[in-house]
Amino acid sequence: MRLARELRPVVTFTVHEPPHPSADRVDRADELRFIKDGFSWLTAFLPPLGLAAKGLWLPLVIFCVGIGLISALLNALGVHASWTGLVLTAAGIYLGFEVSTIERAMLDRAGWRMLGTVTGRNIADCERRFFESWLPDQPVITVNRKSGPSA
Repeated sequence: MRLARELRPVVTFTVHEPPHPSADRVDRADELRFIKDGFSWLTAFLPPLGLAAKGLWLPLVIFCVGIGLISALLNALGVHASWTGLVLTAAGIYLGFEVSTIERAMLDRAGWRMLGTVTGRNIADCERRFFESWLPDQPVITVNRKSGPSA
């Protein structure tokens, strides 16, 4: 039993902050986004569904247009349909490996800032580890009922 616990895989997440974070550390922590680094089986087998599940709408449109153009080109060249299926499968597997990189690039393009990386046994472990080191450095904002927020 102990050996099985020691062999559990370790996952890595990158942590991202929006362009204009809240001043309060609790609200700011709630806005953070953890992106898992690794292979996405959903995206590999069903690329449109995997991209849509992550809210990657622009890459989804680019994927659909690209696959449509590649399929039309292969069909116009008279390539056997099995080769078209192979190309679609290869594109899906490639996206399975790269979807987290695409998600990070889209956040970066939207002005999000990467705060760091964290590893752990699961998402809860990673969040706990990140917040243990991040929260003490964040300012506490208290609300004074008469004069408003103060630091």
